[in-house]
Amino acid sequence: MRKTQITIDVELDENHIPESITWNAQDGGVEKEETKATMISVWDDKAMEALRIDLWTKEMPVDQMKMFIHQIMVSLGSTYQRATGEEDVAQWLEEIAEEFAIKSAIKM
Repeated sequence: MRKTQITIDVELDENHIPESITWNAQDGGVEKEETKATMISVWDDKAMEALRIDLWTKEMPVDQMKMFIHQIMVSLGSTYQRATGEEDVAQWLEEIAEEFAIKSAIKM
């Protein structure tokens, strides 16, 4: 069996607020790549619930956070379609993402 590793390093200020975030993915050739935000979800099959870690630095601009969330919403539709084959629900998720983009003033 082969193993690989993805890591995220977070530097916190005195109030435990992220100042910097870097990530590494050895198989992807990523080493100490800076980012302003990350969202990680894992499935707890015992509790039957998603567990999340949402982090962003003080330097993350609100307009970029809106774009980040929009792109995650769009990718959820794609992931859902690949996982279930239900294209109609995936399309609906993408429509919700587009509505979010309009309401959040990302798209006019």
